[in-house]
Amino acid sequence: MVRLSRRTALVGGVLAVGAGTFGALRSSDHGGDHDAYFKALQNALATAGLAQPTLVVDGARLDANIAALKAAVDKAHLPLRVVVKSLPCPTLLDRVARGLGTHRFMVFNAAMLGAMLALHPDGDYLVGKPLPAPLVAELFGQHGPAALAGVQWLVDTPERIAAYAEIARAQGARMTLSFEIDVGLHRGGFADPAALSAGLKAAQEAGCFTIAGLMGYDAHVAKLGNGDAAWADAQARYAAAIHALAGVVPGDPRGLTLNSAGSYTVMRHTRGTVANEVSVGSAFVKPADFDIAENASLQPAAFIATPVIKAGHQLELPAHEYLDEPLALFDPNTAQAVYVFGGHWMADPVSPPGLQYSTLVGRSSNQELMTGSWRVHLKPDDTVFLRPHQSEAVLLQFGDLALYERGRIAGRWPVFTASA
Repeated sequence: MVRLSRRTALVGGVLAVGAGTFGALRSSDHGGDHDAYFKALQNALATAGLAQPTLVVDGARLDANIAALKAAVDKAHLPLRVVVKSLPCPTLLDRVARGLGTHRFMVFNAAMLGAMLALHPDGDYLVGKPLPAPLVAELFGQHGPAALAGVQWLVDTPERIAAYAEIARAQGARMTLSFEIDVGLHRGGFADPAALSAGLKAAQEAGCFTIAGLMGYDAHVAKLGNGDAAWADAQARYAAAIHALAGVVPGDPRGLTLNSAGSYTVMRHTRGTVANEVSVGSAFVKPADFDIAENASLQPAAFIATPVIKAGHQLELPAHEYLDEPLALFDPNTAQAVYVFGGHWMADPVSPPGLQYSTLVGRSSNQELMTGSWRVHLKPDDTVFLRPHQSEAVLLQFGDLALYERGRIAGRWPVFTASA
């Protein structure tokens, strides 16, 4: 105890000597209580008896986002393809698809494609990334060519075209191909018109493919400081690819699939684009990664709700307790320790305000430590709310989603089996 008190005195002396400097650098107190929205949500969860980490979807906000995106794409005459991986829940997908009036889906793995074929056998499917040939062969073995007739398989290299041709011949099937093009993201795909033309011709010569169109993903546009220049470049690259497509495949290329966008760039496309359809998933629930100016009209509609296990106690750093009070003086948002049920999610605390992860103690997936000021008033069994960074990486982690609607938990929505 003597040793700790001397250290505390030493740290206190340093703080006193540098009071002016520390005063300038001292963090503000960001703490507070749940606002009316989160108080109501906390009460709804308690009434429903949900006392474990739960992913909550706000039905009213979801519907508002559907309406906002539908209005934008309808005005631009752009069909919308719903991204399954970002909304991996059959009921959620159905609500979005019905609201949009679409049967177009984008899928990214075999498990979700199989699940969607069972739910929507007449759907129009575009595979969003090139799948390994053995996986495609397995899908044909499981489902048969007839069930996969509505699938556009994405190809990105001559080698993949050749591998898919072997599968098509072995199955006695005619596969439908879309061609991934690089519009500036540089994640792969046919990099220029010459390479695309060669790939298209190779697919024609194989004699077992129908060419469906192109897919060019342009998420980089929203992440660069020169967004307007990157957008113009992406559109120019896509236009050149369409020209190459028209030079090889007979007919008007506008009658084919010319897919682009995503939740980062869909609103740009609605103001004019060379594509003729857009894909969107995450924006319907708007996780935090999609807080960009283009999406200002959309609302966060998905939250993690997790019970408080322990609260109301001063933060005590293991083996460094002498730092507790000086740290709280420097940053009042470290004064109180709050432990929650579970944790280490790809998400940030949003309510009550002022909670933060402890960079000194670290993360935990069992009992996550958050710290807050004494203006945060929580007790065990209260609820902390977090906002996911993404939807695709988070919505599968909590079992059935909880639908929050009209002030109550109005239903539970089973999610797909977890898959990569």
